[in-house]
Amino acid sequence: MPTPWFQFKQFTVWHDQCAMKVGTDGVLLGAWATPIASPVNILDIGTGSGLIALMLAQRFPFAKITAIDIDESAYRQANFNFNNSPWSDRLQVVMTSFQEFNTNQYFDLIVSNPPFFSNSLKAPDKARNTARHNDTLELETLLSTAQKLVTKTGSIVLILPVTDQDKCVKLAERYHLFCTASTVVFPKQGASARRVLLAFSPVCAPEKTSELTLETAERGIYTPEFTALVRDFYLKL
Repeated sequence: MPTPWFQFKQFTVWHDQCAMKVGTDGVLLGAWATPIASPVNILDIGTGSGLIALMLAQRFPFAKITAIDIDESAYRQANFNFNNSPWSDRLQVVMTSFQEFNTNQYFDLIVSNPPFFSNSLKAPDKARNTARHNDTLELETLLSTAQKLVTKTGSIVLILPVTDQDKCVKLAERYHLFCTASTVVFPKQGASARRVLLAFSPVCAPEKTSELTLETAERGIYTPEFTALVRDFYLKL
């Protein structure tokens, strides 16, 4: 039986009450998201357990992070994790959908590990469906709404299935958001790519492209590149 929490070097994430558990996608996004300049205000859309927000609070010691989630269980879980972290004074969670999020704040960094699946078989768990399926937040809505809240030199950073990369880049351009960085993620050496990390900005700049492999051919052994990315977070590294 999996443990109801995940221990990182500087904080603990409880995930027993929310639909989406701590996973590699969230860790990748929290470690990889790098804005053009040091952020003062950060927004985490669909925070779940609060994992990504906590990682960003550790990485950016002067930033204030607002996290939102439509699900009440996720809201309570993130609130608990924030209040029991070293950065409780810089973290807040709001229970709302992104479409109904009411703020006068602009953000230097907006991150999201958005729901991936369209028109696919759903599980009986309503909360897990909300977290995994894009019925409540389609990609175009996410980009068009984020574009209104990002600062002129800010960044919007997402993790998506690699098959959605071209679609996302084209949608972003409709809203004058330009891809400034992309990293294609391979789960292990010799396997096909499954995820892509994408950074967008209102600033048009040459795109920095790269690849990242998580494990060597030997299962459970991280590559040096992935180890370097997550060393500040994972206990055993």
